Amino acid sequence: MSDLNALDQELNEMILQGEILEAFDKFYADDVVMEEGDDRRVGKEENREYEEQFVGSLEQFHSAEIKARAIDEENSVTFSEWHNEMTLEGVGRVDQKQVAVRTWNDDGQITNEKFYQIG
Repeated sequence: MSDLNALDQELNEMILQGEILEAFDKFYADDVVMEEGDDRRVGKEENREYEEQFVGSLEQFHSAEIKARAIDEENSVTFSEWHNEMTLEGVGRVDQKQVAVRTWNDDGQITNEKFYQIG
């Protein structure tokens, strides 16, 4: 497997630079499953549409910070704790704290990503 730490770091850096859709295209597998609360989306096409809607709803991104990261090489899982502040169309300003848990395949792509809201 590719260096999991380097892959996760590159993905996070792209997101921090605002390259959300480019990062999605590069790092997510065709059969990716993404989960957040009770919401579960299957497949790259469905998840790409969701990401496009999210990016389209961003009126302003005030800040994004990774508070902590961890790598579980044995299980090909990475963990990132995020603190984001943004203004979303129709929602207003959002202060979001969450953990992203990503499972990677041997090709260096994410097959599962689950978000846990914290704080």
